[in-house]
Amino acid sequence: MDVLILSILIASGVYMLNAKEQRKRIALLGSHLGNYQIEKLMEALTEGYLRALGESTDERRSQIWSLLETTESQLAEQFARFAADFSKVDEAQARVSRLALAIPFAQAILPAATFDMRRALAIHARGIASVAQNSEHLAPKDKAFAMTAELLLMQHTCHWFCKSKTIATARMLARHKTPHEQLVASVSAPTRTAYLALIHGK
Repeated sequence: MDVLILSILIASGVYMLNAKEQRKRIALLGSHLGNYQIEKLMEALTEGYLRALGESTDERRSQIWSLLETTESQLAEQFARFAADFSKVDEAQARVSRLALAIPFAQAILPAATFDMRRALAIHARGIASVAQNSEHLAPKDKAFAMTAELLLMQHTCHWFCKSKTIATARMLARHKTPHEQLVASVSAPTRTAYLALIHGK
């Protein structure tokens, strides 16, 4: 019985410490995101892509694709500013545990098992900007797919920072029916290479 009680106390302590640490991370990320309209622009893009794909005429579809280019550029510009803003965060606050599950103070105890959120956001900013500029000369539909992949992987990274990789992956599966591996495979080659090198500590 004593062992059971001790186990419950330890589990409760770990849960509370994790919750406190996660609240701090959510507040930190939110304090920077609050200065921008990134989420609003992402929502507008998603709705616009769906509307364009649902159009029955090429003329109307082309008009929507053209209008969305402005939204894509605005999003890329705002995300670049957000990433630059977050780059000023202290390194200790920006470390993200590579461990599958959240462990209190893992960033301080196991620094080798972490990556830098500031670098991750910079990678995502470059990927989003590249798609917005259509540097690979993609057709509108393929460009929309590429931008969606870049944005979803960025969202996964933000959830990972706030909670854990396991929770971030579960959320992506629940909301978008998309495994983490599929997201990584769907982004541009430069984003994928830089992202994998970062999260694997290479």
